[in-house]
Amino acid sequence: MRSFFKEEPVLSFKKSATQIFVLIALASILGCSKSDQSTIRLTVVDGYPTQSLWVKEFIDYYIPEVEKRLAATGTYQIKWNQAWGGQIVKTRNVLPGLQKGLGDIGVVTTVFHQDKVPIQAIAYVTPFVTTDPELVARTVDEIAEKFPEMKEAWDTYNQVYLTNMVVLDSYQVFSKEPIQSLSDFKGLKINGAGTNLRYLHGLGSAGVAGSLVTYFQNINTGVVDAAMIWPEAAVSFKMHEVAPYMLKTDMGTVNSKAITVNKRAWEKLPPEVQNILAETAIDYRDHVAKLAVSKGAESIKIFQENGGKIAEMSAEERKQWAMNMPNIAKEWADGLEEKGLPGHEILKFYMDTMRANGQDISRHWDRE
Repeated sequence: MRSFFKEEPVLSFKKSATQIFVLIALASILGCSKSDQSTIRLTVVDGYPTQSLWVKEFIDYYIPEVEKRLAATGTYQIKWNQAWGGQIVKTRNVLPGLQKGLGDIGVVTTVFHQDKVPIQAIAYVTPFVTTDPELVARTVDEIAEKFPEMKEAWDTYNQVYLTNMVVLDSYQVFSKEPIQSLSDFKGLKINGAGTNLRYLHGLGSAGVAGSLVTYFQNINTGVVDAAMIWPEAAVSFKMHEVAPYMLKTDMGTVNSKAITVNKRAWEKLPPEVQNILAETAIDYRDHVAKLAVSKGAESIKIFQENGGKIAEMSAEERKQWAMNMPNIAKEWADGLEEKGLPGHEILKFYMDTMRANGQDISRHWDRE
């Protein structure tokens, strides 16, 4: 009797089913799509606007680099909520904002919080020592590793410290009227960010606290006559329109920023994500430090092209300025010692590192 069922169709069906099973398995193994990844939401904050070098590079370098490194494993992705220019916190309120959980990760301007994280002020209290942003950035992170008290200070404010940042090549003086020597400072009102206002001691000028977002308006309205600022920021904030004169003083570079993460938010992150955020922060630190040098030189040219005039302080007057100042580094170190912190040891470590790297030091702050 002739059968209606042949072996071949049955075999074809089995083969087809096997192929389908294999394809599904391969899709499961190899086809891990974004929708399969765990999505982590992070809010990043700073009070400064996007034309600020470090904010621009956080957007253009840090975030894409983190995403690229996460994509290599395909396990996690971050959905960023970017809040710049005071959308969530103002320039002086990034640290308290992060402490309260208004943001998860942020760029803290440490010069505004020297009462809370005083070790961060090391380069501010040692002016006329170096104009090398990369060297300062590396040295401050070495301090953070060598002296646990530095990270402990951040922990007090619910922060995990990732790195410091140096966003400027050197402070110079930008003014409404020309300043060419130390004697020209007498009677002037000058904007500064904090500790650097003490650089004016003995010059007969008055320091007025401010920040990058206020300098232009302050000079334009006559509140001040000049500001201590660096060339890249001067160009970014169009200072040449109100302060077309620059005195090249080379007061030095400073670590004025830190990247920190809210501790509660940090502890919720998977180790893979923690590692990538921390490692990328170091690369971001070095990236911005290199840009500070190149953009500083480029910005001086742009300043001149826009009508800016530059005078250069002599080496003799520069040294005289440094030597006439009170020893703010020793005062700072003494203040740390009173709090039980190794201020003098930290100061010596910093200055030893600068000397070992052949810096043009006008004053050896730790040897007095």
